[in-house]
Amino acid sequence: MSTASTDHDDDAYTLRVASEIGAVPATDWDACAGVDNPFTRHAFLKALEDAGCASADEGWVPQHLLLENPEGRLVGCMPMYLKYHSQGEYIFDHGWANAFERAGGSYYPKLLVAVPFTPATGPRLLVRQGEDFGQTARLLLQGAIQVATQYKVSGLNINFLTRREAEVATEMGLLLRTGEQFHWVNQGYADFDAFLENLSSRKRKAIRKERREALANDIEIEVVSGADLKEEH
Repeated sequence: MSTASTDHDDDAYTLRVASEIGAVPATDWDACAGVDNPFTRHAFLKALEDAGCASADEGWVPQHLLLENPEGRLVGCMPMYLKYHSQGEYIFDHGWANAFERAGGSYYPKLLVAVPFTPATGPRLLVRQGEDFGQTARLLLQGAIQVATQYKVSGLNINFLTRREAEVATEMGLLLRTGEQFHWVNQGYADFDAFLENLSSRKRKAIRKERREALANDIEIEVVSGADLKEEH
């Protein structure tokens, strides 16, 4: 765990980088993460590390950023990783990586603030309730930029953050990257055929052909859930 200091209103705040979330007391982390989003909770992030999913062996090197006030109280934190690839992020920046490397740079490692394997929008700049959000968020971002500079990485990336956090980040000069997601919504269809009836004849035929071809090689689909899920699955 490395440390650095920053000044605000003549009081010294301390920035720490934890190489594993287990080094951070769960009660302190969760006091910043809150209860609304399960993916930023200490238990979820620790489960990913304990299982080896978010580990150095898998290209995820934990570098969780911690911000302590002058009394040593944790007032803000961020789930942060050194990444040696772009897998498990659901942000497809391979084009950026290729362009950067063609220009003579090295895109990896990069610094990533995100929840591994979880493409769900949610808080990334975790601020303890009762603290000034804008001030604490800015100090966290300054700390992340400081770490990125220290490690000489290609950049600092923050994935699936909230609009409020994005506004603070852009105010500090970070570039906003936008993307699109397409979601299918069941409009009360009784079954798959009812859904197809809303499409043009050409699209219905194409979809039915795809489904026939997918099942042409004696493929069997088994749905397993709940208590039926065994270790072999």
